[in-house]
Formats: sequence, structure tokens, C-alpha cells
Amino acid sequence: MPADPVSVVLEFERLINLRKPAGIVGMLTDDSMFVDSLGATVQGRERLRAAWEGYFKMVPDYMISHEEIFSHGQTVVMFGSACGTFAPGGRMLAENFWEAPAAWRAIVRDGQISFWQVYVDNEPIRAIMRKNA
Repeated sequence: MPADPVSVVLEFERLINLRKPAGIVGMLTDDSMFVDSLGATVQGRERLRAAWEGYFKMVPDYMISHEEIFSHGQTVVMFGSACGTFAPGGRMLAENFWEAPAAWRAIVRDGQISFWQVYVDNEPIRAIMRKNA
């Protein structure tokens, strides 16, 4: 496991892009908290495993990328974009692809992610979801 906060967050980003919930959860503290762009929270490894598994079923090709990364102490912030294809029923259709600017804030504790917050305008995927309803 990487020790410095930036390396930890970069490894976490890599595991998200591999869409491997077990690897993602393996980088979390027992009490890790996720906060989405609307302020909803999920806390604890098993609840977070279920959340990541569900999201990867909904968006099987979900990816994040950063253009800039900054750290201060144990806090790391990344600015970049998120993208993927909304796949109702597992169907990957090109017209259901979305991309949006995004930012993430992480707090690293003892080489693990204890807090992960996403800032993204989810309207692009929401519009696709409404169209597919």
C-alpha cells in the first residue's frame, strides 16, 4: 500500500477505473465515508462495497480522470472529469454515454481512504436516465 496521501489517492483512482469493488474497499478504513454530489452519505466498508457494485452495474464503463491534484496534510483534492455509459438492463448504447467535469476530495488516514467526496454535475446522466425510464 502506498503511504503518502497523493499516492494513495492515485491508487484509489486506478482501482475505480478498473471497476473492482474488492480492491476499492480494500483501500478504505473500516469507518470510511463517501459523500455524493448531493450530500448523501454512505459509511462503512460493506455498505460502500454494495454501493460501488451497484454503480458499476448501472455504469459499467465508469471512469474518472484528473488534470490537477493538490494535497495539504492528509487531504487530497483532484480536478478532472467523470464519464461512463448508463446501461439499463446491461445494455451499453452509445447514446447513453455522458461526461462531466468533476472534483474529488479525499482524506487519507494510515495509508487508506477515510473520506471520499465527489463534486460533479450529475444532470447529464440524470437526463439519460429520464429518457430511458
